[in-house]
This record gives sequence, structure tokens and C-alpha cells, in this order.
Amino acid sequence: MKINSEICIVGKKVVLVPYCSYHVEKYHQWMKSEELLNLTGSEPLTLEEEYRMQRSWYEDEDKCTFIVLDREVLEKTKNEQDAMVGDTNIFLTDPSDSSIAEAEIMIAEQKNRGHGLGKEALLLMLKYAVSALHIKTLEAKIKYGNTPSLHLFTNLKFCEVKRSDVFEEITLAVKVTEEWLEFFSQCVPQYVVQRYQRRE
Repeated sequence: MKINSEICIVGKKVVLVPYCSYHVEKYHQWMKSEELLNLTGSEPLTLEEEYRMQRSWYEDEDKCTFIVLDREVLEKTKNEQDAMVGDTNIFLTDPSDSSIAEAEIMIAEQKNRGHGLGKEALLLMLKYAVSALHIKTLEAKIKYGNTPSLHLFTNLKFCEVKRSDVFEEITLAVKVTEEWLEFFSQCVPQYVVQRYQRRE
């Protein structure tokens, strides 16, 4: 989406920045991993296809993507490629209803897992989805066996609504009600939207 192309979102541990062509080569290296391809339900792409995918994510009005940066590394190195640890996305899933979206989070770097970066990145993305994109129903599709992601979403009050043995995934969802927003607002540690200036 172009709506997020000129902003970044700053949290305590992570910074979310728009997915730019500058990030593609490292992202492409991540997606050579069989584990990540399986967990994200993705197909391997050539580098040229990855660049085309990045452009489509930038242009398409039904996708919103941020690259997740480790804030500590970014502040130390001033280099976004060094600080890249994953990505987070929102997809509008119903062409007739722009208030329904599917959320995704991926921490690609093994060494960065288990430190709360994925959780904070997801919280920032969900906050953006609700406040800027006016999403009213949030969904997530989690692969069987991806216990950390299942725990992450269920702890945010997402509930199972569907299970597919064919795709080996569970669909979770939550309605953005006043009650849920009150709970959710206590989960987000810090959320600052700034104008994006790429650091490399």
C-alpha cells in the first residue's frame, strides 16, 4: 500500500519501515529457508521475482507490508539491512469489505526469536491496522505445529474459527470491539508514527 510508504512506526524494541527495493536482497536470502517457506506457506522465488513481488506489495491497495528492524541494531549501525529481522503484513481478504484483514508476522533471523521482537512488531502492525486502516475484523492463519505463533495470537484474544487439514493451518480471528480495544491498548508498549527516512 502506498498509504504506509512514507511512514515508520517506532516501538521500544523494533522499528517498522516500508518494504523497499533496498530490502529485497536480504529478504530473498531469508526466503531460501525451507522452514520459513513452510511456516509462511510461500513458494521459492528468483531474485527478479522477489523484486516484482516487492513492487506489487508497494502498489497493491489490498496489502500493507512493513520490514521489522531491531531498533538497538539500527541505532548502533544506522544501517537498515544490518537491522532487518523480519516482516509483518496486513492483507485485505474480502474485496467487498475493506474492514476485514489477515495479519502476519515473521521473524526470519533465528538469533532474534524469543526476545519479544515479533510480539511487539505484531502489536504495532495491529494498532496501525485498526487506527489507520480502520480494520474491524482481524484474522490470522497459522500452520499446524507453529506453537509460538498460536500462543502469540491467542494471547491477544484471537479464537479459532476454522481448521484446514489440506493446508495444515488454523484460522484465528477477533472482532475489533470496544472491549477488545480496551484490552489491546494495554498491550501496546509504545507506538510512535514518524515520517520515514531510510537509513543505510
